[in-house]
Amino acid sequence: MTFRQFAFNNIMRNKRTYLAHFLSSAFSVMIFFTYALLLFHPNLQGELASTSKTMSQLATMGMRVSQYLIFIFSFFFLLYSVSAFLKIRKKEFGILMTLGMSPKQLNKLVFIENMMIGMAAIITGILIGLVFSKLILLISASILYIEKGLAFYIPIQAVWTTAGAFFLLFVLISLFTSRTGTRVQLTELIRSDEKPKPEPKASLILSLLAVLLIGAGYAMVFLFAVQRLFSLILLAAGVGFVVLGTYFLFTQLSVYVIRALKKKERLFFNKINLLTLSELSYRMKDNAVMFFIVAVISASAFTGIGTSLAIADPGLAEMTNPFAYSYSSSPDNRLKEKHLQEIKDQLEGANLSYREAKVVPDYTENGKTILKLSEYNQLAVALGYPAESLNEEEAILVPGTIAEKDRFKKNDRLPVSATLMQGKLDISLTVKKAAPYMVLPSFRNIVVVADSLYDRISESSGLQEYYYFAVDQWQKSRGVALALAERIPPDPEADYYLSSLVFEWLSSKQSNGILLIVSVLVGVVFFTFAASFIYFRLYADLERDERQYQMISKIGLSKSELRRMVTRQLLLLFFLPIVLAVIHSGVAFMALQFLVDYSIAYNSLIVFSSFVLVQLVYFFVIRWRYLGHLYQKLV
Repeated sequence: MTFRQFAFNNIMRNKRTYLAHFLSSAFSVMIFFTYALLLFHPNLQGELASTSKTMSQLATMGMRVSQYLIFIFSFFFLLYSVSAFLKIRKKEFGILMTLGMSPKQLNKLVFIENMMIGMAAIITGILIGLVFSKLILLISASILYIEKGLAFYIPIQAVWTTAGAFFLLFVLISLFTSRTGTRVQLTELIRSDEKPKPEPKASLILSLLAVLLIGAGYAMVFLFAVQRLFSLILLAAGVGFVVLGTYFLFTQLSVYVIRALKKKERLFFNKINLLTLSELSYRMKDNAVMFFIVAVISASAFTGIGTSLAIADPGLAEMTNPFAYSYSSSPDNRLKEKHLQEIKDQLEGANLSYREAKVVPDYTENGKTILKLSEYNQLAVALGYPAESLNEEEAILVPGTIAEKDRFKKNDRLPVSATLMQGKLDISLTVKKAAPYMVLPSFRNIVVVADSLYDRISESSGLQEYYYFAVDQWQKSRGVALALAERIPPDPEADYYLSSLVFEWLSSKQSNGILLIVSVLVGVVFFTFAASFIYFRLYADLERDERQYQMISKIGLSKSELRRMVTRQLLLLFFLPIVLAVIHSGVAFMALQFLVDYSIAYNSLIVFSSFVLVQLVYFFVIRWRYLGHLYQKLV
C-alpha cells in the first residue's frame, strides 16, 4: 500500500467526521463559481447598462467583493474546521507515531489528506454549479429584471478562476495545518481523550454586562432611526455593543443561567433534568464561541437579505415621487398637446386607470414656492387625499422632500405663519395646516394659497407647467413607459421633459437586485458554515456520548428518556443562536420601519420563515441520524 493509498483510506475511515467539512467546502466552491458565472457573463453588462449606466459597474463591483468575502471566510472556516478535526484524531496520530511514523511523514499525511478532500470539493462544487447554471441565470435575470434574460454560455473562465482560487486556498490550508496541527507531545496525543473537562464557570458581572450591552445597542439603533440622528458613529456603536453583548451572552450568561437552574433542587432532580442540565452546561461552554459566530452571521444575513427585499419594494420609489408619469413643459413647447394626448392614449390602450393634475407653481423673492389652492386640490384628489379650503389670510404648508414630510408628520418646529415677499408685497399668512403627505415632488418650501391671492402675487408670465398622472398599477406600465420614451424622446435642449416612475423603480430594483443576490448567496454560505459547525460539534463528541449513554442505560435510562434528553439538548444547540439572530434582525427591521412609509413586515417574515424552515428540516435530519447512532450502542 502506497502512502497516498494510506491517506485515502484514512479519509474513508473518518468519512463521517469529514463529511460536513467536505460538503461545506464544496458548497462554498459552488457559490464562488456562481459569482464567477455572473461576473463573466458576456451579456450581463450590456443589458444592465441599457437601464442605467452605473448598474454594470455596481454589478461588477458587487460580484467581485462577494467573491473576495467568500474566499476570505472560506479560508478561516476551513482552517478552523481542519484544525478541529486534527484535534479529534490526536490519539490516532499518537498511535501512528508509536508505530514508527516520523513527524515529517505525519505532516505529509495531513497535507495529502487535506489536498484530497480539497480537490474533491473543487470538482464537486464546480460540477454542481455547472448543472444548476441555467437555473441560476434564469433566477438572476428575474431578480435583476432583465427582460431578455441571461443566455446560457460555457463558463470556461469561471471554471478556471474558481478552480485556481480554491486550489491555492487548499494548498495554504494544508501547509498551515500540517505544520501547526501535529506539534504535540506523544504522550498528550495518546491520552488526549482521557483528560477530564473542568467545571464550567461564569461571571455574574459579565452576565449582567451582556444584557446591558445588548439593551444599549438596541437603544442606539432606535435613536438612529426614530430620532433620525443619522450618525455613522452612533450606528456603528450600537451594532458593536450588540455584538459584544452577544458574545458575553453565550460565554457567560447562558452558563450562569444553567448553573442557577442546577441549584434549584426540585427542578434539577426531576426525572432526567439532572442529566440534561449537567450535559448542557458543558455543551454551552464548549460551543459558546460557535454559537456567537452563528448568531452574528445569521443576524447579518437576515438583516442584509430583508433590507434588500425592502429596498426593492415599489413603495420606496413612491416615497420620493407618488406620480407614475410627470411631464413638464415650457410655454414655447408646441408639442405639449400632442405629447399629453400620447400619454393618455398609451395609458388607455394598456387599460390602466389614471388621474391627471396640472400645476403652475411660482417662486417668491424670499425663496417660497407658491401654489394655487385649486391646483393643490387636483394633486391631492388624484392621490386620494382630501381637498382643502382657504381664505386669503391662510396658507397650507406642503412637503416637497421626505425630510419635510417626516417633520410635518411630527408637527416638529412648524411655523405658525408664512411670509411671502414679491416686489412691493410683504404678506404674512396664518398656517392653517401642514400636510403630512407629498403631492408635489422635487420642490421645496411649498406654500398653498388661495387662487385670488396667487393671482395677485404672481407677476411672472411664461411659467413652467407641470402635468402629473397618478396610475393605480404603475408597476405594470413598463410597456407604456418604453412606448412613451420612443414617441417622446428625451432631449436636454427640448422645451419638455418626461419622467417615468417605473424606470426609476426598475433602476432601483436592479441595483438592489445585485445587493439581494450578493446578500443571499453570502448569507447562505455563512448559514451553511454555521450548520456544519453544529454537525461537527455533535459528531466530534459522538464516541464520548455513545460511551456515556451506554453506561447510563445500564442503570435504567430508556430509549424514550434518551430521545427526550437528546431532543432538548439539540433544540438548544440548533435554535438558541437562530432565535437570538431573529431578535437582533427584528430590532433592525423595526428600526428600518421608522424610516419608510410602507410595511416591511411581509419581507421580514419571508426571510425569517425561510431560514427557520431550513434549520428545522436540518434539525430533524440530524436528530434522526444522531439518535440512530446512539440506539445502536444501547442494544
